[in-house]
Amino acid sequence: MNSTFHPPKTVDIVEVAPRDGFQSIHELLPTADKIHCIQTLIDSGITRIEIGSFVSSKAIPQMADIGDIVAAFSDHTGMRFSALVPNLKGADRALASGIKELVFVASVSETHNQSNVRQSVDSSLEGLKTIADRLRSEKDSVRLRLDLGTCFDCPYEGEIQWQQVDAVLGKARDICQGIELEVALCDTTGRATPYQVANHFTRLRERHGSPSLKWAFHGHDTFGMGVANALFAVQHGATTLDASAAGLGGCPFAPGATGNTATEDLIYALQGGHIETGVNLPLLLVAADAIAALPGGQTASHLRNVPRERMS
Repeated sequence: MNSTFHPPKTVDIVEVAPRDGFQSIHELLPTADKIHCIQTLIDSGITRIEIGSFVSSKAIPQMADIGDIVAAFSDHTGMRFSALVPNLKGADRALASGIKELVFVASVSETHNQSNVRQSVDSSLEGLKTIADRLRSEKDSVRLRLDLGTCFDCPYEGEIQWQQVDAVLGKARDICQGIELEVALCDTTGRATPYQVANHFTRLRERHGSPSLKWAFHGHDTFGMGVANALFAVQHGATTLDASAAGLGGCPFAPGATGNTATEDLIYALQGGHIETGVNLPLLLVAADAIAALPGGQTASHLRNVPRERMS
């Protein structure tokens, strides 16, 4: 395994607080507050935002206003807004709203997939196939993002080997042939270590390396490894990193998992490596403060606790 760090010049940041973060809050948030938080993220230079999910409002009431939120930003042509879709119905709703980047989630762990979406992994992949077939019929270009959950650890089954990820990814790639695809390896529980992240990315890129396949990493900071894991992911092929301002989030189907890696912590680390993200850190901290002020959220950010005068 190559231990020499050759950082890329740029890395894409996907801000996931409006989806992964907001849905972790049980108390319904006013739509206007959500729009304000998203706007502050845009003002900081964030250009990719997972804006929400097109799911049943009975299942996740927090996402009931997703149509209004997407409509509020319909004139932001320079942005890449993505949305999670659990099935073909959700995909159709997202496309009708103007979303051009769909996110589909499937867990590598059978047990976690059953807990999360109440079906087997193979059944989830059948759902992915219906969405992939739908995208092939689209006249306009639509991107597809596949989030593979529990790539490193499962709260029910324990450590996940790269071969288990390979088995699911191989099936998914066959399903998505001909579609622009980004695959995110997700540390759902936040238990991964940097060396495990490096091993998975190295092995899987050897197996599935292709100019048409982009790689991403989605981490949680449960064990304090969020930033380190993201940096190792970048070192070993990831060109996109997910993060949540103020560290807002937490998977309800991964007992003990805390919030996502804080965007501001990650940006600070990337800037230290002279890796360009296009994000203004002081303005991002303003956005993180707004998100941290939302009632009922679980946040975990280191940089927000540092006196602002030390940021300059």
